[in-house]
Amino acid sequence: MTDTSIRRQQTDESREARTTETETTEQLRTCPECTGQLIDDDEHGETVCADCGLVVEEDSVDRGPEWRAFDAAEKDSKSRVGAPTTKMMHDDGLSTNIGWQNKDAYGRQLSSNQRQKMQRLRTWNERFRTRDSKERNLKQALGEIDRMASALGLPKNVRETASVIYRRALGEDLLPGRSIEGVATAALYAAARQAGTPRSLDEVTNVSRVERDEIARTYRYIGRELNLEIQPADPVSYVPRFASELGVSDEGERRARSLLETAKREGIHSGKSPVGLAAAAVYAASLLANEKVTQSEVSDVANISEVTIRNRYHELLEAEHPA
Repeated sequence: MTDTSIRRQQTDESREARTTETETTEQLRTCPECTGQLIDDDEHGETVCADCGLVVEEDSVDRGPEWRAFDAAEKDSKSRVGAPTTKMMHDDGLSTNIGWQNKDAYGRQLSSNQRQKMQRLRTWNERFRTRDSKERNLKQALGEIDRMASALGLPKNVRETASVIYRRALGEDLLPGRSIEGVATAALYAAARQAGTPRSLDEVTNVSRVERDEIARTYRYIGRELNLEIQPADPVSYVPRFASELGVSDEGERRARSLLETAKREGIHSGKSPVGLAAAAVYAASLLANEKVTQSEVSDVANISEVTIRNRYHELLEAEHPA
């Protein structure tokens, strides 16, 4: 048999194999009852006939992701392998983290040799994670942001925003001449205001390791250099937190909001501390709702003097009931 005959025979065998495979595939995609076309119903996990409705296969495995995306950008942002990244960690959460517990996967204590080995691994892991001064700086600052945010009860989105602001300040070389704690505190203060969950400068100072004047000075500096778009704090945004800590009812909170809206319409809020206005509104609303809340209690919660509360209280009532 010549080479040409051998190649022709191999070609014929290959064609027959493809034809058989195609026929088998068509049979699998054909309804056994009416020979209609089969379709996959991903919503119910079934394979059904488009003509007679016979369910050929059910409880099929969905091999797609557990999330939904409505456009290409959202799909790219949700696609992942492993844990999601976060700006709250200096390495975006991509490095290995070795736990401090000296236990195995079953909760059993490690032997002495294994504990020494794990301690060496932790040491080298920490050295590799912070290989230069910039990463060490970032790790310290983000840890400080997380600590202060926890003390202030700020949500995760505020911490993420503060981390991004600090990274921008570090990237644009705004830190020379300023402390890490000062810039971190200013970034958190700015992020809280951007997210609509502001904290007063005094509240932030109480949990920070730097003085009030340095926080205010650094906040103004990074806001100007990074062109941060931060609107003036709205007194109404403080009301829910003050009302919750003082145990004021929903009716009292609603009246406090009404008092502040009237004050804004009359223009008496201009040039006054939003924290003081919010505290006075909550105090006035509690009296109008016949709830027992003292000026001292409001002062402790809002970190505002009782004199300020009394002054703003009278101004709010005069705007609500003009003579």
